[in-house]
Amino acid sequence: MSRQISLTQYLIEQQREHGHIPQELRLLIEIVARACKRIAIAVNKGALGDVLGTAGSENVQGEVQKKLDIIANEVLIEANEWGGHLAAMASEEMDGIYVVPNRYPQGEYLLLFDPLDGSSNIDVNVSIGTIFSVLRKVGHSRGVAEEDFLQPGKQQAAAGYCVYGPQSMLVLTVGDGVAVFTLDRETGSWVLTQEQVRIPEDTKEFAINMSNMRHWAPPVKRYIDECLAGSTGPRGRDFNMRWVASMVADVHRILTRGGVFLYPWDQREPDKPGKLRLMYEANPMAFIVEQAGGAAVNGSERIMNLQPSKLHERVAVALGSKNEVERIAAYHREAAQK
Repeated sequence: MSRQISLTQYLIEQQREHGHIPQELRLLIEIVARACKRIAIAVNKGALGDVLGTAGSENVQGEVQKKLDIIANEVLIEANEWGGHLAAMASEEMDGIYVVPNRYPQGEYLLLFDPLDGSSNIDVNVSIGTIFSVLRKVGHSRGVAEEDFLQPGKQQAAAGYCVYGPQSMLVLTVGDGVAVFTLDRETGSWVLTQEQVRIPEDTKEFAINMSNMRHWAPPVKRYIDECLAGSTGPRGRDFNMRWVASMVADVHRILTRGGVFLYPWDQREPDKPGKLRLMYEANPMAFIVEQAGGAAVNGSERIMNLQPSKLHERVAVALGSKNEVERIAAYHREAAQK
């Protein structure tokens, strides 16, 4: 691009010329982006900043927290609580919602986030990220409760993620396509580097944790078996497999060159519909992927149509190139009819 466009300029143009976002939402996204910049700096310091290793605590899901999980969570809360654009926040790292304190003005938006996705990769210097989702508070009552957050993903006003890798990148949608910004470390600005990202409808690449194969449901095993059979199998072409174990990194690759990402239900915990969190991970990623021309399902249903019943609800996920995701959904529907 001959003329560098900052995130602020991009958002102002979205607000002024296209009417896609109100001013309050624009300012909220800018604050989240500034918080992600602070997290990127902490991630880059690594051992020099004493941010590696575990914190000796567990989150609400019983997972061991890394030091950076807690730091990222605190950065996002501190950055957003005073801006006047939010009524409350919810985080994968907190049991309940965080209501904006009375000493600050309350806004009409709700912010949900996974402060540091892929934290198992922190200590081995592999790409990790922050995922966020913005909802409008339904109703005009002064109070805010957990129920206000329980909206299907199709109600999202905005969603995005930051990936902290060789470059720090911010991927954003406000419901009119997907834009990518790269952090210019010399100026401290998020600079627009790609607009209207499109995921190819077809692909020869899939991402799944193959070590769990024996635990999968038949439709998932059927799909992967067909991919592995390659050019001599029913698909008639060879597939490659990728797996980073960081949803942000895997989804970013799919946005860049296509592919399909699966984190399916498995029989080790049959009562849980999946591993990933609907509100903090699946919904925002589904919004981004759909806005880029892809698809996202929990097996047979569109993820963004699902009605959450609790804040930390889990869900199975298959997302990415549209035709492959539709094939996976068709296999699930066929299995359900048997």
